[in-house]
Amino acid sequence: MPRFHRPSRAARVLLPGAVAVVLLAGCAQGSGGAASATGTTASSAGVSPGAGSPSPGSPAGGTPAPDGRAAADGRPAPGTLLVTDFGSDTVTFVDPARGATGSVKVGTAPYGLAVGRDGRAWVATAEGVAVVDTASRERLALIPYRTDTGSVTTGEYRGGGMGIALAPDGRRVYVGVNVPGGKGALEVVDTAALEVTDVVPVGRRPFDVDVSRDGSEVYATNHDSFDVTVVAAGTLEPRRIEVAPYGTEGGLGSWLKPHYTAVRPSDGKLLLPFEGERLAVVDPRTGRTTLERTTANTHQHGTTVTADGTLLTVGTGPIDPDADAGPSLTVRAPGGTERVYPLEGPHESVAVSADGRTAYVTGGFTRDGYWDGLSVVDLATGDTRRLPAGSRPLGIAVL
Repeated sequence: MPRFHRPSRAARVLLPGAVAVVLLAGCAQGSGGAASATGTTASSAGVSPGAGSPSPGSPAGGTPAPDGRAAADGRPAPGTLLVTDFGSDTVTFVDPARGATGSVKVGTAPYGLAVGRDGRAWVATAEGVAVVDTASRERLALIPYRTDTGSVTTGEYRGGGMGIALAPDGRRVYVGVNVPGGKGALEVVDTAALEVTDVVPVGRRPFDVDVSRDGSEVYATNHDSFDVTVVAAGTLEPRRIEVAPYGTEGGLGSWLKPHYTAVRPSDGKLLLPFEGERLAVVDPRTGRTTLERTTANTHQHGTTVTADGTLLTVGTGPIDPDADAGPSLTVRAPGGTERVYPLEGPHESVAVSADGRTAYVTGGFTRDGYWDGLSVVDLATGDTRRLPAGSRPLGIAVL
């Protein structure tokens, strides 16, 4: 495997010793306390503070769609955004032009989400997988995990669901479950029965879960064990692939771990960005990893890929302010050319409009420094504007 190395990076593989001992896991000094202090609690009606009050006749647990923007079947208008409010217990609907239009109570500290063709959203919370009808804006169910994750808490290192993905046929949802202090699990949810049917062991803190285009494999990206677990959807047999382009020195105290993965449409290979310096391209069949150079030079988290193979990756900011660049969004064409859009402040995840012209980047961020909104990036001009959107928005989907 080729190794690209900048001298200043070696000094940043390890956190300071005292901090590393306290951490036990993660990217940086624990922000759980910050989340608990700054997060808000939804009202009993299921509306997050600042999102407005339900109008008369609206369903319990939700607010109505924006006037004139609902489709004929009651679903949100195409292009509406749905974000998870990691700082509270809700998901928020966002009009890209106007901002937040209402929230639905789902469960403690929601992380990732996946939306099916039927308009149902599946949300990984600390308590279980919430099922939300995006047309009526109400929670239909909360499916508890089989895995013991300890007490329900909030913050960066909380137990419970993290990454989540829906099978192409819509019959199963796969959710990565974090177990504080131990290895994680991939839980399989039957979408018709609304229950967990299987549990598969994976690595530590499964930040992201993805599914192959044909549904035959599931990929759990495990932050704290430097690996991806490949799970055969039929047999549920797991197979570990180490993905550590900087090595594993420092273990749980290292910054240089995998975070999120995108499945390349052209060949099914896994794309894992690292530090704005290296793109790890993993063949899930052989386990072989190759590295490609990247240019953003910043600590990277969320990533997504469009149908034509364009990769968008969120840069959260520098590890070392003297050597690294600030927050950004990198757009990488299939041929490898890149455009880097500077962002104001840290961000976590990214989604792209259906026409490919606009990127929406969440300001929630799993560490400290998060903010309550989205950055909207015009990919043609580079113009960026901020949009209010819930409490510490983390996961995002375009409806």
